[in-house]
Amino acid sequence: MTDTPAPRHIPDRLDRPLSSAIFSWEALLVLVAGAIFVVNSLASPYFLDPYSLSDLTFNFTEKGLIAFAMALLIISGEIDLSVAATIALASTLMGMAVQAGADTPLLVLIGILVGLGCGAFNGLLVTRLGLPSIVVTIGTMSLFRGIAFIILGDQAYKGYPDSFAFFGQGYVWWVVSFELLLFLIAAVIYWFLLHRTSFGRRIFAIGNNPVAAQFSGVRVGRIKFVLFCLTGLMSGIASVLITSRLGSTRPSIAQGYELEVITMVVLGGISILGGAGSIVGVVLAALIMGLVTFGLGLLNVPGIVMSIFIGLLLIIVIALPIVWRRLHGGR
Repeated sequence: MTDTPAPRHIPDRLDRPLSSAIFSWEALLVLVAGAIFVVNSLASPYFLDPYSLSDLTFNFTEKGLIAFAMALLIISGEIDLSVAATIALASTLMGMAVQAGADTPLLVLIGILVGLGCGAFNGLLVTRLGLPSIVVTIGTMSLFRGIAFIILGDQAYKGYPDSFAFFGQGYVWWVVSFELLLFLIAAVIYWFLLHRTSFGRRIFAIGNNPVAAQFSGVRVGRIKFVLFCLTGLMSGIASVLITSRLGSTRPSIAQGYELEVITMVVLGGISILGGAGSIVGVVLAALIMGLVTFGLGLLNVPGIVMSIFIGLLLIIVIALPIVWRRLHGGR
């Protein structure tokens, strides 16, 4: 008589253990966001007003849109520091078009195409010439912003059409702004693209080992070029939103946005070394930064203090995993 082997339990790979979800980085971000929300509501009597909460969303939607594309780019092992300068150049060219009598559809098209063109320019320099993305985008950061300053100097473009104001100031329902709706739609699209498509799997493969990905048949250069174009495209969309919201164009527009976008991405759990991260984390990080900056604004904290906080936050988030590994013997 032969012994019948006991049936083996084969776990479903798609099931995520409850403990893994509870102790994930995203779960920690949810707790942090909740804590900041409670502190803000206690610190200011105006915070819980629905219209105040609606105003809060303008603090992160424009940067968050760029952060989605930046997350994919950083996961692939690259970075784009020229996003804020791209916004400035796109906004400046939209302002020039307004002076020439352009209407709203043309202005939106110009903003998007200029952003896409700037992203493609960065992508070509990185993928075709093999230049480091950090060096290229530092250069184009100065180039794009410099062109805006040459065109405008210390002047400003105004006189945008009334219909153009909807993109940055309009509401689609009650306190839900057009910017917030666009942010949520983009979050779903980028989540699906990164986590549910073969294109997303290729991005992770490139970030973990570009040489191995290349030998596996992944077209590394083409995918990185597409990611630079996506980052430029989202910067162009952001330029339309911020120009619409402000109703004017200055060459200093969106100054410092690149730091806040990268902070959102890294705070959201995207590895600065590439190969890991999630869009859900980026959404939560964007919300946290919006809560923090809006709360500090309600308390009349100066903008320079907010900049110091964001800089410290970026350093801490990047350094924390390294310190943790060293404390645990390099594991």
